[in-house]
Amino acid sequence: MAKIDLDSLTIEELAALRDNATDKLAEKVAARQAELEAELERLSLYGKPAKKSLAAPAVAKAKKSDEVARKGDEAKEPIAKDPIAKAA
Repeated sequence: MAKIDLDSLTIEELAALRDNATDKLAEKVAARQAELEAELERLSLYGKPAKKSLAAPAVAKAKKSDEVARKGDEAKEPIAKDPIAKAA
């Protein structure tokens, strides 16, 4: 890709460049999403039908269980005073 001197562009040219980049990114995202959906469709032939919203709740549950585990660890460990303050 050719190097673009952004400092030499006008506001209108910069806005057009931004719009072109946004459009190109949206195209790539749509293409990748289509690839992933096709892959998901192929994988669903081997077992249970996959749900599209399955990933989001799993992440939320993992975060919540990690939080509970951390709270349990905090309760077991004594809270130490600032070691720097004691040394001084």
